Amino acid sequence: MKLLIVSATAFEIQPFLEHLKKRFVPNGHFTFQKGAVEISVLITGVGMPLMAYGMGKILGSKEANLAVNAGIAGAFNRKLRIGDVVQVASERFADLGVQEADNSFTDVHELGLIDGDEAPFVNGRLVNEAAGQFGFLPSANGISVNRVHGYLPDIEAVRAKYPDVEVESMEGAAFFYACLMEGLPFVEIRAISNYVEARNRENWNVPLAIERLNGVLVELVESFFG
Repeated sequence: MKLLIVSATAFEIQPFLEHLKKRFVPNGHFTFQKGAVEISVLITGVGMPLMAYGMGKILGSKEANLAVNAGIAGAFNRKLRIGDVVQVASERFADLGVQEADNSFTDVHELGLIDGDEAPFVNGRLVNEAAGQFGFLPSANGISVNRVHGYLPDIEAVRAKYPDVEVESMEGAAFFYACLMEGLPFVEIRAISNYVEARNRENWNVPLAIERLNGVLVELVESFFG
């Protein structure tokens, strides 16, 4: 079994990396072995362009049976609590398009530049059809943005445009796109560090989110050993 663990920053998965160093045998740069399980770790850097490049480069040179994107995220859905860990079942490129003269947003599918049902898109969304097989976490619908939301009118606008949105990240859609295009089974897990609201870092709890995220990562990896 070859696992690929992908994160934007080492900071977000540092406890998991420490676990690998203690329980697994190093087998190359950021690669660890234990029995028949090989785990490769990819740190891409923050944002969709960096995620896209990192995924393209590693998938062109390394075989994987399952890819896992792990990180923190903001929540639109107030039923989610700070520290909750979710599996993202669908993603959108939520700011790929044009700003109109009236300040409204028209996305790339509405513009007709990319058909909303051109593979791997389904009605403008990127969907993990296998998400139901990973029933160990609640599922959520995500969007990915280059600029995280922190201004109330823009937050209200994106919720009106994409009413099913529950969480927001800066890399998830690029990860989905790469895996879907390559036919690679994958899962995206995100721990909620904050709500998507008028920006106020005092309301965030990044340490709790990282603690919970890494607990799930360890549990996921250890599940392969029965």
